[in-house]
Amino acid sequence: MGSYVNSNLITGEHVVYETKLHWITFVSLKGILTLFIAPLIAYWTSEFAITNKRIMIKTGFISRNTFEMNHSKIESINVIQSILGRLLGYGTIVVMGTGSTREPFAYIRDPLAFRRKFLELQG
Repeated sequence: MGSYVNSNLITGEHVVYETKLHWITFVSLKGILTLFIAPLIAYWTSEFAITNKRIMIKTGFISRNTFEMNHSKIESINVIQSILGRLLGYGTIVVMGTGSTREPFAYIRDPLAFRRKFLELQG
């Protein structure tokens, strides 16, 4: 479990599901040009978690980007996968919140499991 998620849990909250970026993030021009340092930093500093109360996503190292939304404010989680994404097990999740909030997160490992776990919590 990531340090950001652990340090921001509230009373009575626990992590139900957590995932990371897929290894495909290393296969890019950015990875080659930075000797795989940039994708490695992105991999180590990204956290994607579903708790019993909310979704928590943190990306970035020097410039941190966080996204937290209560389950009651989320309308749906959409999954976008290319053919290669389906074969290798990665994709983009798009969290659709009330009030037209639309947050995409790319290169997530097993995005269907992320959505399935969220739907199980919705009951």
